[in-house]
Amino acid sequence: MGRLRAALPLLLLLAAGGVLYASGLLDTLHPTRLAAHQEALHAQIARHPWLSRCAYVGLLTLAVATGLPGSVIIIFAGGLAFGVVEGTALSSFGLTFGSLLLFLASRYAFGCGSRQPPALVARLHRDFARHPRGYALFLRFLPVAPFGLVTLCLAWLRCPLWLFLGATWLGGTVMLVFESSIGAGLGEALRRQGQLEPALLLQPQILAPLGAIALLALLALIVQRRRAPGD
Repeated sequence: MGRLRAALPLLLLLAAGGVLYASGLLDTLHPTRLAAHQEALHAQIARHPWLSRCAYVGLLTLAVATGLPGSVIIIFAGGLAFGVVEGTALSSFGLTFGSLLLFLASRYAFGCGSRQPPALVARLHRDFARHPRGYALFLRFLPVAPFGLVTLCLAWLRCPLWLFLGATWLGGTVMLVFESSIGAGLGEALRRQGQLEPALLLQPQILAPLGAIALLALLALIVQRRRAPGD
């Protein structure tokens, strides 16, 4: 009964994510749909500046807190709707706060129980305790790792709260610059071409952020490989 009570906040978040996904709201935020109504979208934002920004941050916070992998679609939409700079700033707040909610719920769920963990689990905990900053930053700067999954892993590894917040804000904001740039670039390219085609990905405003993300993933792997022999 105690384990179920401890897991309840995490289960509620996951259930909220399922409801959000089933609602189809993420489909309406697809860049192709938003790009087709960019003028109306920007008019609504100009008419309700605070409400639109609060609604965006709230939606991204909810998506990230529930661990939905489709939150990147919301970030693309933020870049398209608010531009690279403001989209990144708004997304950074929603991403950090949403990750914090998921982290606290997960750590509370994983912390319940007094049984000795298996040997492999204990070894992973010891390795993380030896190099917490390196592991946390590596995971946050690895673009191919789902953000919600990394949050769960860091909670399971008992990452200190201050380190989690710092790594999440820093790594998340760096990725958000590229993702918001992709969203803004998609909006501009779709406005000119009118439909989503494979050649659209070769546009400089989209290709450059994609290349930067790939380079970031490569650098993270190289750094981790160089650190491995000394661990």
